[in-house]
Amino acid sequence: MKHTAARTWAQANRALLRITTRVQEGLEEAARRPDRGDISTTTVIIWVAAVTGAVLIAGTIAVVISKYNGKLNGL
Repeated sequence: MKHTAARTWAQANRALLRITTRVQEGLEEAARRPDRGDISTTTVIIWVAAVTGAVLIAGTIAVVISKYNGKLNGL
């Protein structure tokens, strides 16, 4: 049991070291290049609105088609 616990702790420590190193590298990169071309809040809002609108339109079309499906079969 101790061997398994020691191995688990070693794996956890290695994972923590990798995560810490990656976060530190990211922070150093951000300090070197403050403007990395990140997506602005406005762009995200526009995309969310566009996707929401598209989903609403598709949903409305699906509801109308399902409602009038019997009447549309003869066309």
